[in-house]
Amino acid sequence: MTAAKVIEAMDGLAPDEQTKVIQHAFELARRRQLSADELGDLAERLENSSDPAEIIRLRSAMTGGFYGE
Repeated sequence: MTAAKVIEAMDGLAPDEQTKVIQHAFELARRRQLSADELGDLAERLENSSDPAEIIRLRSAMTGGFYGE
């Protein structure tokens, strides 16, 4: 099934069922390991950031993305 088909199917779900699908998607994203390119992009953003809160968020995203929480 393609992403377009999944999105189309989600559009037809009741709001409570859509919520379950969205929560599942967030959980998948949280556990997923990032590719080398994605980690590189985060590292580049970290290098260029001067905002302490952004630095903490990027470091956390890199750690989670590397290990796949």
